[in-house]
Amino acid sequence: MIARTIVPVISQPTPILNSNTNGIGDITEELFFSPLHSGALIWGAGPVFTVPSATDPILGTGRVLLGPTAVFLVTPPHIVMGVLVNNQWSVGGNPLLPSVNTFLAQPFFNYNFPHGWYVTSSPLITANWLAAPGQQWVVPVGGGFGRIFKIGDQPVSANIAGYYNVVHPTGAPNWQLRAELTLLFPEK
Repeated sequence: MIARTIVPVISQPTPILNSNTNGIGDITEELFFSPLHSGALIWGAGPVFTVPSATDPILGTGRVLLGPTAVFLVTPPHIVMGVLVNNQWSVGGNPLLPSVNTFLAQPFFNYNFPHGWYVTSSPLITANWLAAPGQQWVVPVGGGFGRIFKIGDQPVSANIAGYYNVVHPTGAPNWQLRAELTLLFPEK
């Protein structure tokens, strides 16, 4: 079993007030069950769930979400590439808030250089199946760079990447900037 926990730290523009709202978004947990020896194609599948933990209502859904998730990847020399997909539906939380039915596809590509450096592209392609036609998709294109290093004895991966949203709902941002810090727990 592989666990992936996402705790988003968000700075979200507030168009009505012409300002930003900053804080923690809803926390997502993905659990992938994967064979010990999967060969050249590494894969895993399992549940994904999100808890309404946002520090401000604009940064989350206020709903408990649940659904399936899967990941597929290959690792030719110097490269890690694949795709992660999931869909989540609202199954709890504040019933006065809108229902949720969201899809996520995250293709990823890393080219690894010496000394822990890498270039990366990992856009978050999303669909809100409950939105009006023509307003459902966000499709970003872009990438960035990062490095794997240690803080004390803890291996981490840090990267920064910019993406232009070639498809997005009316009123949504044209671009996004993502900075990520990932704690790594390799087998010993």
